[in-house]
Amino acid sequence: MKPFVNEQYHDFTKPAVAAKQRAAIDAVRAKFGKEYPNIINGKKIRTTAKTLSTNPADPSETVGVFQKSGTDDAEKAMRAALKAFETWKDVPMAKRATYLFKAANVMRRRRLEINAWMISEVGKNYLEADADTCEAIDFLEYYGREALRYAEPQPVVDQPGEKNEVFYIPLGVGVIVPPWNFPFAILAGMSVAAIVCGNTIVLKPSSDSPMMGWLFTEIMEEVGLPAGVLNFLVASGAEAGDYLVGHPKTRFISFTGSMEVGLHVNQLAATPQPGQIWIKRVVAEMGGKDAIIVDKECNVDEAVAGVAAAAFGFQGQKCSACSRAIVDQAVYDEFVTKLKVVMDAYKIGDPKDDGRVGPVVSARAEKTILKYIEIGKKEGKLLSGGSKVKDKPGYFIEPTVFVNVKPTARLMQEEIFGPVLAVCKAKDFDHALEIANNTIYGLTGAVYTRNAKKLARARNEFHCGNLYLNRKCTGAMVGGHPFGGFNMSGTDSKAGGRDYLGLFLQAKTVARKI
Repeated sequence: MKPFVNEQYHDFTKPAVAAKQRAAIDAVRAKFGKEYPNIINGKKIRTTAKTLSTNPADPSETVGVFQKSGTDDAEKAMRAALKAFETWKDVPMAKRATYLFKAANVMRRRRLEINAWMISEVGKNYLEADADTCEAIDFLEYYGREALRYAEPQPVVDQPGEKNEVFYIPLGVGVIVPPWNFPFAILAGMSVAAIVCGNTIVLKPSSDSPMMGWLFTEIMEEVGLPAGVLNFLVASGAEAGDYLVGHPKTRFISFTGSMEVGLHVNQLAATPQPGQIWIKRVVAEMGGKDAIIVDKECNVDEAVAGVAAAAFGFQGQKCSACSRAIVDQAVYDEFVTKLKVVMDAYKIGDPKDDGRVGPVVSARAEKTILKYIEIGKKEGKLLSGGSKVKDKPGYFIEPTVFVNVKPTARLMQEEIFGPVLAVCKAKDFDHALEIANNTIYGLTGAVYTRNAKKLARARNEFHCGNLYLNRKCTGAMVGGHPFGGFNMSGTDSKAGGRDYLGLFLQAKTVARKI
């Protein structure tokens, strides 16, 4: 087994590479409007109600027609997963890992196609989509190797007259609820982490990105994953989702999404149901209000570039996105002036043409973001953007920056999940750290400074799960930046790290007298 290495991104600045991606987009666009079933126990299931996946750059285009299941299908999926668990749990870890490695190879072969569907369904540009697909491949390769490590004999302290061992066994049936913003990577990572550990799952993808869940399910079928191990259920969250989370046979829930929904999942899972014989495990990643501190002792040009990239990559629709820039008053005016220049150069365009700034994901998201922009106009000074793009059919919003925002303003406290950045002035580094830590979240953060003592202080005092020094706060790499946050950002699950698979396993100790 070769050591794990992150998948390398395509270079779309090369015309030939970009042309191949565009050809893949044209190929999937020719398939727009097809209908896709749910998959329960390997069987195709169709429902009367449907879920439409539309192109956020042009909502008149239907990417695909999916099902919309309720509690009946949810129960069928649970039963299928329970039945499959009885045999899947006994499959050796090494054999289960081979499914991940085979699937990673299929993803490599279908990479441009996967990118193309993602570009069409959620509005990522070429590089953002490719990074998402690469991350999915990384998760499969990394977790496959991790599974082999967890399967090895575990160290114990010898006891006189005994043979002692600790080993890991699977939990049972899990409900996987992934987000739409990393619709392939996070979905695949959450799913295969559970599967490779010997669990079976009901996968309920986001209604904003069901195509990505379908592609993943199709790939796992292609590599021969046994029926019932993965059950694909596009369904109502309020109906089927709550039913599955509360189900007495559900052993764990793996969730990525908003704080509000995550807390609801946690609360529902914590309430024992008749017939339930365990405490359900909840793995949750719930978003953030991430800050970048720009100290007076920094390269301001690098800080501006980092803040802009972290704030507006994929239209700010990342839980790791920089939504707060906290700038020392000594360099505040310089920072704002240079940021304005960068923002003025941003171009809005259709993702299929690799537009740098694309649409937000849905009409619902657009409405929420525009509401916060109106709030921002009362809480700060508008530096750039601030409006919906009127000459395009999709959900396009100008990248928006507000300056002179107070630390306690709503724009500095509430997660917006869109292309909106608040810039706040700090008196000094102490004040900047105080502002950085003044939210209920704690996911990512960054600090730009040349002062080694300040970097050391930030390392200890900036309370977030993923801290970056002299670089942007987005772009976590599997294996290199285990990802998960503190406080209301979730359970700090550290996806893509050595601790992650342990969340889907339970340790058993056996002592034998000799």
